[in-house]
Amino acid sequence: MNNAATIIPAILPKNLEDLHQALAQMQSIAPVVQIDVVDGVFAPTKTWPYVGGDEFEKMVAQDEGLPFWEDFDFQFDLMVAQPHIEASRFVQAGAASMVVHAVSPHAADALQALQEYRGGVSVGLALLPTATPGDIEAFAGLYDFVQVMGIAEVGAQGHPFDERALALVAALRAQYPELLIQVDGGVSLSNAQALAQAGANRLVVGSAIFNTDDPAAAYLELNSKTNA
Repeated sequence: MNNAATIIPAILPKNLEDLHQALAQMQSIAPVVQIDVVDGVFAPTKTWPYVGGDEFEKMVAQDEGLPFWEDFDFQFDLMVAQPHIEASRFVQAGAASMVVHAVSPHAADALQALQEYRGGVSVGLALLPTATPGDIEAFAGLYDFVQVMGIAEVGAQGHPFDERALALVAALRAQYPELLIQVDGGVSLSNAQALAQAGANRLVVGSAIFNTDDPAAAYLELNSKTNA
């Protein structure tokens, strides 16, 4: 099996300025970034755009663009209580890809709402590390990829990796050989290569990139060592 994996930086933005600074560090380095958005209800953290001014509304209305919108494909991880309402707003703001969490009570409705955008927008289904491959069956045909969470507490960065995620990746790959699998949470130099070898195609990395002195160098090292 080809065990190459793409590294996707993950940003948990406190505000628009924080998002801008993180994107500037990845400019000309990473073509895709994931923006983790948390509404303070689905998970305790609250991030941009659920804090701050009205800049996001201007993006939804397409009066303004996301920072560095010409330089990145933006993937939004929706850790929100009403993804079926919010999803289309992030598409209108410029999302190239969306992630909906299977444990949301509105997951199926959110995935249905995103169907009209598929083809132009990639749709992902996120699973907790405690999930099983069978948990995706209820959403068959509604997603383009699966995101395995490497931590059980969503909406946070810097938590230790949950080893159950590695087993879930391997089980998904065995049952669905053609499935696009990405892992988000707890990914670092110590486990990235093992995740790729287990079958992950993409690794979403937050603190192991941005909580370093040189995020660009950390990204390049992760990419190099993961795919050595």
